[in-house]
Amino acid sequence: MLGAPFFQAMLTGIVTGVLIRYSMLKRDYRQYPSYPHGTTIHLAMAFIAAVIGSVAIPALAEKEFTAVTFLALAAAQFREVRGMERIMLRNLDRLNLVSRGMEYIEGIARVFEARNYLVMLTSLLVGGATYWGNIFYGLLVAFIAYLITGKLKGGKNIGEIARVREGKISFKGPNLFVDDIHFMNLGTDNIKNKYLQRGLGVIIEPFDDNARATLANVGQRMAIAHDAAALLGLYKDVDTAEFTPLLRRDLDTGRVGMVIVPIEKDIELLIEAIKKVPVLESAYRSPLKTIIGRKASD
Repeated sequence: MLGAPFFQAMLTGIVTGVLIRYSMLKRDYRQYPSYPHGTTIHLAMAFIAAVIGSVAIPALAEKEFTAVTFLALAAAQFREVRGMERIMLRNLDRLNLVSRGMEYIEGIARVFEARNYLVMLTSLLVGGATYWGNIFYGLLVAFIAYLITGKLKGGKNIGEIARVREGKISFKGPNLFVDDIHFMNLGTDNIKNKYLQRGLGVIIEPFDDNARATLANVGQRMAIAHDAAALLGLYKDVDTAEFTPLLRRDLDTGRVGMVIVPIEKDIELLIEAIKKVPVLESAYRSPLKTIIGRKASD
């Protein structure tokens, strides 16, 4: 017979799990969910994960082994959630003037799946601590879990791996340059004048070979262009592809140049926007952690 300790542990685990998930939701310009319905969906999934996690240890203690099988079912369901998020974001990405890119989308979908597992694990630990001890121990575990998830939801950004500075836009005939990095050929004087009047150029200089390899990733550069355009706006419509923001790499030095024609022409804001772009998990490279990589960098 399930007693009061069981229900106390379950309630504590559920409340803690949902609150932890709410604290991890990122409702800003970068990613879904940005609207109430998206937030509701993820909180509902957090509730399910919290219920399953919070009953696991008390159910084992009460010899209710059937309840534990729901852990495996939940894992399968969360993988399905990741797939649905991926498909939804891909469909939305087709309508963006500047695409997020597949790697950015995959990273968002992976984060949503992983955070449901974090909710389940948090509720499991909190429920177990409450059941075997008391609510004080449960709240102590909840506080520790909150600190840990706060660390896990953060990651590196471009400002931590590279120096971002202003670059000078110039033309040599029809060829567009930012400093000495060549971008493209523009044939009409009207478009060239728009770049000279409204355009901004930026140079991203990697701090080491790890950053150099990361910035070489096309998906990472697409993420930089997307976030910069989202923050500063873009002087572009569907029929003006020549104003699409571009990033090009200097093959000799690993520097990356960027050119953009924003609505808000403010180089300081652009530099800050680029510094805050997250380093994608799938794009991050660390050749310096290997013996061969360290020898190659000498």
